[in-house]
Amino acid sequence: MIPRTPSSKTLAALGEGRASWYGPNFHGKLTANGETFDMNGLTAAHRTLPFNTMVRVDNLDNGRTVIVRINDRGPYVDNRIIDLSRKAASDLGMINAGTASVRLSLIEEGDRPVTEQNSSSRETFTIQIASFQNRNEAEVKADSVTGARVEEVRVNNNTHYRVYYGIYYSTEEAKTAESELKATGINGFVKQIEN
Repeated sequence: MIPRTPSSKTLAALGEGRASWYGPNFHGKLTANGETFDMNGLTAAHRTLPFNTMVRVDNLDNGRTVIVRINDRGPYVDNRIIDLSRKAASDLGMINAGTASVRLSLIEEGDRPVTEQNSSSRETFTIQIASFQNRNEAEVKADSVTGARVEEVRVNNNTHYRVYYGIYYSTEEAKTAESELKATGINGFVKQIEN
């Protein structure tokens, strides 16, 4: 588990890689968390970090730094780890270049705890087979399916107990497992973990 609110001296490292930016073509459209994208805000897209996570982005090419809030998913180019709003990219001095080498550090957790799994930028999937507002009901359901687990999820200030099955690193792999479960009479659907 990554610490909840690290001090500036002990920022939790989230990785290094290439950052890109997006702006005018997406301005005013909905982000993955349902907000309206504002290219002039300090926000960013990350493949797996929980929404509303606050991240410090250090431009390793020029030493400039910006703090952004994760509110979207992406980037979907293999060698990139974060997609910044136009304002964040401008503050980092990377508008003209289009990309920059960056280091990401955790400032504050958002909607869920930041874990080794959801901070890796590697998309992971699972199969959701049930959701309950009562933990005991969720545990009973999970116990009836070998390999199932219960996870507590907060949605709009309400606690839900979801029953998940498996962890997969491609949608194809997850859909195959979903079909196998369905053949045994267990219905579910594939979802990306931590979004």
